[in-house]
Amino acid sequence: MSGLADKRILLAEDEFLIALTAEDALVALGAVVIGPAYSLATGLTLAAAAALDGAVLDVNLNGEDSRPVAELLARRCVPFVLATGYDRVDNPYAAPVVAKPYDEGRIDAALRRALAGG
Repeated sequence: MSGLADKRILLAEDEFLIALTAEDALVALGAVVIGPAYSLATGLTLAAAAALDGAVLDVNLNGEDSRPVAELLARRCVPFVLATGYDRVDNPYAAPVVAKPYDEGRIDAALRRALAGG
């Protein structure tokens, strides 16, 4: 079993089908999915209020930069992975980056790296 068993993982992803795929992958890895958050507002609400062990954060949520969610997670010391379909991403957090579309193996590896502190 993955090192994600019973970990509470926030999923912030605005694309419905990608969110479903990511949610299925996280559940298969044993994680408890918080969300998905399809918008910046929902991502901020969940990042502020939910008990979290980690997060998968799309860098662009419906055309809005998700940096406020990343900053909130960083202040709460919640490790996270940045997910993107872009070739480059601004990553001042040194968070692992996973390219979209992602699969179970890449989500698992990136989140385990984030949870291990690097």
